[in-house]
Amino acid sequence: MNIIRHIPNTITSMNLFCGVLGVVFTFQGALDIAFYLMLAAAVCDFLDGFAARLLKAYSDMGKELDSLADLISFGVLPAMMFHRRLVEGGMTGVWTYLPLIICVFSALRLAKFNVDERQSENFLGLPTPACAMWCGSLLYAGDHGVMSMAGLLHDKYIILVASVVLSLLLISEIPMFSFKIKKGSPYNRIRKYFMGLVAAFAIATLILRINWSYIILITFTAYILLNLIMALFSLRIVHK
Repeated sequence: MNIIRHIPNTITSMNLFCGVLGVVFTFQGALDIAFYLMLAAAVCDFLDGFAARLLKAYSDMGKELDSLADLISFGVLPAMMFHRRLVEGGMTGVWTYLPLIICVFSALRLAKFNVDERQSENFLGLPTPACAMWCGSLLYAGDHGVMSMAGLLHDKYIILVASVVLSLLLISEIPMFSFKIKKGSPYNRIRKYFMGLVAAFAIATLILRINWSYIILITFTAYILLNLIMALFSLRIVHK
Protein backbone atom coordinates (compact mmCIF):
# COMPACT_ATOMS: atom_id res chain seq x y z
CA MET A 1 0.00 0.00 0.00
CA ASN A 2 2.85 2.38 0.79
CA ILE A 3 4.37 1.65 -2.62
CA ILE A 4 1.14 2.71 -4.33
CA ARG A 5 1.15 6.02 -2.46
CA HIS A 6 4.61 6.76 -3.89
CA ILE A 7 3.44 6.41 -7.50
CA PRO A 8 2.58 10.15 -7.93
CA ASN A 9 6.01 11.20 -6.59
CA THR A 10 7.70 8.70 -8.91
CA ILE A 11 5.91 10.21 -11.90
CA THR A 12 6.85 13.70 -10.71
CA SER A 13 10.49 12.57 -10.54
CA MET A 14 10.22 11.52 -14.20
CA ASN A 15 9.00 15.04 -14.95
CA LEU A 16 12.13 16.38 -13.27
CA PHE A 17 14.37 13.90 -15.09
CA CYS A 18 12.92 14.90 -18.47
CA GLY A 19 13.52 18.56 -17.66
CA VAL A 20 17.13 18.05 -16.62
CA LEU A 21 17.81 15.89 -19.68
CA GLY A 22 16.20 18.55 -21.85
CA VAL A 23 18.61 21.16 -20.48
CA VAL A 24 21.53 18.85 -21.30
CA PHE A 25 20.37 18.46 -24.91
CA THR A 26 19.82 22.22 -25.13
CA PHE A 27 23.47 22.79 -24.20
CA GLN A 28 24.35 20.41 -27.04
CA GLY A 29 22.23 22.39 -29.49
CA ALA A 30 19.64 19.61 -29.92
CA LEU A 31 16.56 21.82 -29.40
CA ASP A 32 14.25 19.35 -31.14
CA ILE A 33 15.05 16.64 -28.60
CA ALA A 34 14.79 19.19 -25.80
CA PHE A 35 11.24 20.02 -26.95
CA TYR A 36 10.28 16.33 -27.05
CA LEU A 37 11.52 16.01 -23.49
CA MET A 38 9.52 19.09 -22.50
CA LEU A 39 6.41 17.42 -23.91
CA ALA A 40 7.24 14.24 -21.99
CA ALA A 41 7.60 16.32 -18.82
CA ALA A 42 4.17 17.87 -19.48
CA VAL A 43 2.64 14.40 -19.80
CA CYS A 44 4.23 13.41 -16.48
CA ASP A 45 2.98 16.64 -14.91
CA PHE A 46 -0.56 15.72 -15.92
CA LEU A 47 -0.25 12.10 -14.86
CA ASP A 48 1.16 12.81 -11.39
CA GLY A 49 -1.82 14.98 -10.52
CA PHE A 50 -4.21 12.42 -11.99
CA ALA A 51 -2.56 9.61 -10.02
CA ALA A 52 -2.63 11.64 -6.80
CA ARG A 53 -6.37 12.28 -7.17
CA LEU A 54 -7.09 8.69 -8.16
CA LEU A 55 -5.10 7.17 -5.30
CA LYS A 56 -5.85 10.00 -2.85
CA ALA A 57 -2.10 10.16 -2.29
CA TYR A 58 -1.65 13.83 -1.49
CA SER A 59 1.36 14.94 0.54
CA ASP A 60 3.31 18.09 1.35
CA MET A 61 6.42 16.42 -0.05
CA GLY A 62 4.64 15.70 -3.33
CA LYS A 63 3.53 19.34 -3.57
CA GLU A 64 7.06 20.65 -3.09
CA LEU A 65 8.57 18.05 -5.43
CA ASP A 66 6.05 18.98 -8.11
CA SER A 67 7.06 22.64 -7.90
CA LEU A 68 10.76 21.79 -8.10
CA ALA A 69 10.16 19.57 -11.15
CA ASP A 70 8.04 22.24 -12.84
CA LEU A 71 10.71 24.87 -12.23
CA ILE A 72 13.27 22.79 -14.13
CA SER A 73 11.02 21.47 -16.91
CA PHE A 74 8.91 24.59 -17.47
CA GLY A 75 11.15 27.36 -16.15
CA VAL A 76 14.83 26.58 -16.68
CA LEU A 77 14.37 24.51 -19.86
CA PRO A 78 12.42 27.06 -21.97
CA ALA A 79 14.70 29.85 -20.76
CA MET A 80 17.79 27.90 -21.84
CA MET A 81 16.19 27.00 -25.18
CA PHE A 82 15.52 30.68 -25.93
CA HIS A 83 19.06 31.57 -24.85
CA ARG A 84 20.55 28.87 -27.08
CA ARG A 85 18.52 30.00 -30.09
CA LEU A 86 19.74 33.59 -29.68
CA VAL A 87 23.35 32.38 -29.53
CA GLU A 88 22.84 30.15 -32.58
CA GLY A 89 21.35 33.15 -34.39
CA GLY A 90 24.58 35.07 -33.96
CA MET A 91 23.56 37.36 -31.12
CA THR A 92 26.25 38.17 -28.56
CA GLY A 93 26.48 40.10 -25.34
CA VAL A 94 24.15 40.59 -22.42
CA TRP A 95 20.95 40.39 -24.50
CA THR A 96 21.42 36.66 -25.01
CA TYR A 97 20.82 36.21 -21.27
CA LEU A 98 17.53 38.13 -21.17
CA PRO A 99 15.42 34.95 -21.67
CA LEU A 100 16.80 33.62 -18.38
CA ILE A 101 14.35 35.91 -16.58
CA ILE A 102 11.71 33.33 -17.52
CA CYS A 103 13.38 30.99 -15.05
CA VAL A 104 13.34 33.60 -12.27
CA PHE A 105 9.72 34.59 -12.82
CA SER A 106 8.68 30.93 -13.10
CA ALA A 107 10.15 30.37 -9.63
CA LEU A 108 8.18 33.33 -8.31
CA ARG A 109 5.04 32.03 -10.02
CA LEU A 110 5.38 28.56 -8.51
CA ALA A 111 6.16 29.88 -5.03
CA LYS A 112 3.11 32.14 -5.21
CA PHE A 113 0.89 29.29 -6.37
CA ASN A 114 1.88 27.12 -3.40
CA VAL A 115 0.75 29.69 -0.85
CA ASP A 116 -2.13 31.38 -2.70
CA GLU A 117 -5.45 29.84 -1.65
CA ARG A 118 -7.28 31.77 -4.39
CA GLN A 119 -5.89 29.41 -7.05
CA SER A 120 -7.62 26.22 -5.98
CA GLU A 121 -9.70 25.97 -9.19
CA ASN A 122 -8.19 28.42 -11.67
CA PHE A 123 -5.00 30.43 -11.92
CA LEU A 124 -3.87 33.98 -11.31
CA GLY A 125 -1.12 34.57 -13.83
CA LEU A 126 0.13 32.39 -16.65
CA PRO A 127 0.79 28.76 -15.59
CA THR A 128 4.42 27.70 -16.07
CA PRO A 129 3.58 24.71 -18.32
CA ALA A 130 1.63 26.99 -20.69
CA CYS A 131 4.58 29.39 -20.84
CA ALA A 132 7.00 26.56 -21.57
CA MET A 133 4.80 24.98 -24.24
CA TRP A 134 4.53 28.30 -26.03
CA CYS A 135 8.32 28.80 -25.98
CA GLY A 136 9.15 25.28 -27.08
CA SER A 137 6.56 25.11 -29.85
CA LEU A 138 7.66 28.52 -31.17
CA LEU A 139 11.19 27.26 -31.72
CA TYR A 140 10.13 23.86 -33.06
CA ALA A 141 7.56 25.36 -35.45
CA GLY A 142 10.21 27.73 -36.76
CA ASP A 143 12.43 24.76 -37.60
CA HIS A 144 9.80 22.40 -39.02
CA GLY A 145 6.78 24.45 -40.01
CA VAL A 146 5.86 26.68 -42.91
CA MET A 147 9.07 28.03 -44.42
CA SER A 148 7.61 31.52 -44.85
CA MET A 149 7.07 31.64 -41.09
CA ALA A 150 10.53 30.40 -40.12
CA GLY A 151 12.17 33.82 -40.27
CA LEU A 152 9.46 35.38 -38.12
CA LEU A 153 9.48 32.63 -35.50
CA HIS A 154 13.28 32.73 -35.30
CA ASP A 155 13.46 36.52 -35.12
CA LYS A 156 15.65 37.53 -32.17
CA TYR A 157 13.38 40.43 -31.29
CA ILE A 158 10.35 38.12 -31.09
CA ILE A 159 12.25 35.97 -28.60
CA LEU A 160 13.41 38.95 -26.54
CA VAL A 161 9.97 40.58 -26.39
CA ALA A 162 8.29 37.25 -25.67
CA SER A 163 10.69 36.64 -22.78
CA VAL A 164 9.66 39.89 -21.12
CA VAL A 165 5.93 39.59 -21.83
CA LEU A 166 5.72 35.96 -20.68
CA SER A 167 7.67 36.76 -17.51
CA LEU A 168 5.25 39.54 -16.62
CA LEU A 169 2.26 37.32 -17.33
CA LEU A 170 3.69 34.63 -15.03
CA ILE A 171 3.50 36.88 -11.98
CA SER A 172 0.45 38.89 -13.01
CA GLU A 173 -2.91 38.87 -11.22
CA ILE A 174 -4.76 38.13 -14.47
CA PRO A 175 -7.29 35.28 -14.00
CA MET A 176 -6.61 32.31 -16.30
CA PHE A 177 -8.82 29.26 -16.45
CA SER A 178 -7.57 25.77 -15.76
CA PHE A 179 -8.04 22.99 -18.31
CA LYS A 180 -9.40 20.65 -15.61
CA ILE A 181 -13.17 20.25 -15.85
CA LYS A 182 -14.76 20.21 -12.39
CA LYS A 183 -18.35 19.29 -11.61
CA GLY A 184 -20.51 22.37 -11.15
CA SER A 185 -17.80 24.83 -12.17
CA PRO A 186 -19.06 27.95 -14.03
CA TYR A 187 -15.90 27.76 -16.14
CA ASN A 188 -16.78 24.38 -17.65
CA ARG A 189 -18.56 25.97 -20.63
CA ILE A 190 -15.49 28.10 -21.41
CA ARG A 191 -13.25 25.04 -21.14
CA LYS A 192 -15.48 23.04 -23.49
CA TYR A 193 -15.65 25.85 -26.06
CA PHE A 194 -11.90 26.23 -25.91
CA MET A 195 -11.29 22.51 -26.37
CA GLY A 196 -13.62 22.63 -29.38
CA LEU A 197 -11.51 25.46 -30.75
CA VAL A 198 -8.36 23.39 -30.21
CA ALA A 199 -9.96 20.49 -32.08
CA ALA A 200 -10.72 22.85 -34.97
CA PHE A 201 -7.06 23.99 -34.97
CA ALA A 202 -5.94 20.38 -35.10
CA ILE A 203 -8.25 19.49 -38.00
CA ALA A 204 -7.22 22.59 -39.96
CA THR A 205 -3.55 21.76 -39.38
CA LEU A 206 -4.03 18.22 -40.68
CA ILE A 207 -5.97 19.43 -43.74
CA LEU A 208 -3.36 22.06 -44.58
CA ARG A 209 -0.56 19.57 -43.82
CA ILE A 210 1.15 21.97 -41.44
CA ASN A 211 3.60 20.64 -38.85
CA TRP A 212 1.90 19.39 -35.66
CA SER A 213 3.82 21.86 -33.50
CA TYR A 214 1.60 24.65 -34.83
CA ILE A 215 -1.32 23.05 -32.99
CA ILE A 216 0.51 23.60 -29.70
CA LEU A 217 1.71 27.09 -30.63
CA ILE A 218 -1.74 28.27 -31.78
CA THR A 219 -3.47 26.60 -28.83
CA PHE A 220 -1.42 28.37 -26.18
CA THR A 221 -1.41 31.66 -28.11
CA ALA A 222 -5.20 31.46 -28.16
CA TYR A 223 -5.24 30.51 -24.48
CA ILE A 224 -3.22 33.57 -23.51
CA LEU A 225 -5.18 35.96 -25.76
CA LEU A 226 -8.57 34.60 -24.65
CA ASN A 227 -7.74 35.06 -20.98
CA LEU A 228 -6.43 38.57 -21.61
CA ILE A 229 -9.61 39.48 -23.49
CA MET A 230 -11.79 38.02 -20.74
CA ALA A 231 -9.84 39.94 -18.11
CA LEU A 232 -10.10 43.18 -20.08
CA PHE A 233 -13.84 42.69 -20.64
CA SER A 234 -14.36 42.00 -16.94
CA LEU A 235 -12.37 45.10 -16.01
CA ARG A 236 -14.51 47.27 -18.26
CA ILE A 237 -17.69 45.93 -16.68
CA VAL A 238 -16.39 46.71 -13.18
CA HIS A 239 -15.54 50.29 -14.14
CA LYS A 240 -18.92 51.03 -15.72
